[in-house]
Amino acid sequence: MPATRGIRIGFSLPNGSYFTLHLPYVLSPLRLSVQFFVFLDNYKWNECIMRMDHFDLNLLVAFEALLQERSVTRAAKRLNVTQSAMSASLKRLRESFHDDLLVLHGKKMIPTQHALAIAPEVSDALIRLKGLIAMSTRFDPAVSRRLFFVNASDYITTVLLVPLVEVLQREAPGIRLNLSLPDMDSADKLEAGEVDLILTPEEFMDCDHPRELLFEERFVAVGARDNPLLDNELTREGFLAAGHVAVRIGNQDTFVEGVLNTLVPERRIEVCAQSFIQVPWLLRGTNRLSVMHERLAQTAAPVHELAIAELPFHVPNMREMMQYHVARTHDAGLSWLRERIIRFARQLAPQPGLSVPAG
Repeated sequence: MPATRGIRIGFSLPNGSYFTLHLPYVLSPLRLSVQFFVFLDNYKWNECIMRMDHFDLNLLVAFEALLQERSVTRAAKRLNVTQSAMSASLKRLRESFHDDLLVLHGKKMIPTQHALAIAPEVSDALIRLKGLIAMSTRFDPAVSRRLFFVNASDYITTVLLVPLVEVLQREAPGIRLNLSLPDMDSADKLEAGEVDLILTPEEFMDCDHPRELLFEERFVAVGARDNPLLDNELTREGFLAAGHVAVRIGNQDTFVEGVLNTLVPERRIEVCAQSFIQVPWLLRGTNRLSVMHERLAQTAAPVHELAIAELPFHVPNMREMMQYHVARTHDAGLSWLRERIIRFARQLAPQPGLSVPAG
C-alpha cells in the first residue's frame, strides 16, 4: 500500500519522551481535525510542546510569494532575497509538502492542484501570524517607529489625514504612514494583510471585517467664483444646463457618481477626472459645475476661488467609514491609531455658511 502523503510533527512530553506523528494532509497543521485532538486526548494538551520538525515558518511567506508571482525571479525580488535562495525555499517547500507545488510550463510556473488547495489556508495563517507579532500589550507612541499602511482616497487624505498628520507628529514623532489610493483590489489587500486600514464609504466595505463610522458627509455644487449659474440659487434647470466634471476612480463610480447617475441621468459630463483633487483645476475659468464633498469643497474654495451652492435636489449623506482586519482587533498600535483617527474625524464639522462671495 503506498504511503499516505502528509507532514511529520514532533512532540516532546514532560516525561522527556519524544515521538513523531505523521499527519496526512487532510490533518495538516493548517487544518487540524477532530481526529488529531482525539489522538492527543491521552495527554494534557497544555503539558506537551508542539513543534513542526525542520519546518521554517518563513517558507510559508515564500510559498505565498511564489504562488502569487508564479516566478522564482519575481518572488525573490518581492521578498528582497537572491534567486538561488528562493529556489532553495521552493525545494524545501516541495520536500515538506511532498508535492511539486509549482511546475514549469514554458516560461511560466503553474501551481499544482494541491498548491491551490492550501493557498487560502496559508494566507490566513500568515495574516494571523502577522497580527500576533504586531500585537502587544503595550504600545508607546512616543518611541514607536511603526509603519502603518492606510488605503484612503485623495478626498479623505485632504480633509482628514493631512491635518491629522500634524497632530500625530507631536504625539508619535517616529511613526510613519504609507498612504495608497483605493482601487478594485483594496478589499483583497486588507484580506491579505497588505494594508492596516481602509478609509472609504460604507458601500465599498467588506462585510467580513469590523468597521467604524468616521463621519457623515454632505454633497454640494461647486463652480468657479465667476460662474453666472452660481450668482443666484442654483435650480435643477441651471444644474442640467451646465457641463459637468465627474470623478471615477479606475473603472468604478464614486459614491456620489452612483447617486447622480440615478437622480440626473441626463447630466452632461464634459470631463471625467480620476481624482477629486483634480476637480477645482478643471472648474477654474469655466462655467462647469461639479458635485463635491462639502468638507473638501470648503477646503478647496479659498485656494481655487470657487463658489459653493446647495444642490437643487436631495443627495443622501455619505457615511465615511474606517475598516481593519478582524485579526488585528487586539493590535495595540493599530487600536491607538484608530482611536486618534476617530477622535480627530469627529471634530471636523463643516464650517457654517456655504457660499463664497463673488468679486
